[in-house]
Amino acid sequence: MPDYSDDFDGDTVVVTGASSGIGREIALRFGEAGATVLNADIESQPKVGDTPTHEAIQDQGGTAEFVQTDVSNADEIRAAVERAREYGGVDVMVNNAGLFIGGSLLEVSEDEFERIHEVNAKGVFFGCQAAAEDMIDRGVEGAIVNTASISSFVAQRDQIQYDSTKAAVKMITRGAALELADHDIRVNAVGPGQIATEFIDGWSEEAPEAAAKDELIKPVPAGRAGTPEDVAGAALYLASDDADYVTGEILMVDGGWRVI
Repeated sequence: MPDYSDDFDGDTVVVTGASSGIGREIALRFGEAGATVLNADIESQPKVGDTPTHEAIQDQGGTAEFVQTDVSNADEIRAAVERAREYGGVDVMVNNAGLFIGGSLLEVSEDEFERIHEVNAKGVFFGCQAAAEDMIDRGVEGAIVNTASISSFVAQRDQIQYDSTKAAVKMITRGAALELADHDIRVNAVGPGQIATEFIDGWSEEAPEAAAKDELIKPVPAGRAGTPEDVAGAALYLASDDADYVTGEILMVDGGWRVI
């Protein structure tokens, strides 16, 4: 059996929301694998730690750049993809940027609803569009990886608007995969479960301890909260040649959360 290939030497990868959390780890892993990495985020400073993602990659001898990007603005997404042309053009697009706003059906405001959908759903849609246009224009085979969630499939209390955005990501992924197959562009998504990260304030500190006490939202068969490293490995697989016959899929990284 051939070894898993994570060699992205010579490839250019755009990762939205790569300053912190899952996006940061995905960007760092692509950098380690030889890719040129563009962090398309609204700010470069990570929520935890001092070294911006692109500088961390540069410190390891890689090539990386920060491109200030608000993914709720389609023009700014296109500008980030256009910047990738300076390095040959985007080969892998990771639409990871997202935000969480909780609230029940009776509590959610119109402004909150519009904001979370602009980032989580609109950002992924136009990220797919911008990357596909660039790949088609250059006549290259490419890969797009979106960040979905267990919320793409399961409703959770007081998360109705967040769940609806991640359900949209699922269908954007599948629809784009169907439309772009003729262009040899694969579109897939990772589906993180309960991941110990700073995505929700305090979650990074509380999740591992809660998992050890079996006090997460519900028990996880794997016996622990996930980590950004767990998700990054799945994202790199979906972008790699080893997943050449995989498209339209949501690869769940949830420790078996949906099994029970």
